[in-house]
Amino acid sequence: MDDRNIQFMFWGLATAWGLLAIYVVMLAAREGRLKKQLDSLKRMIEEKQ
Repeated sequence: MDDRNIQFMFWGLATAWGLLAIYVVMLAAREGRLKKQLDSLKRMIEEKQ
């Protein structure tokens, strides 16, 4: 492979890993929000009983 192909491969893989990292961070943030909502709902149910 010549240098140009290696450079394209590097940037392609770097972009893929970057997008994957962003996706994982977004999923973690969503999970945190869902946990807060679930705790809030549990408290509301306990208050009603």
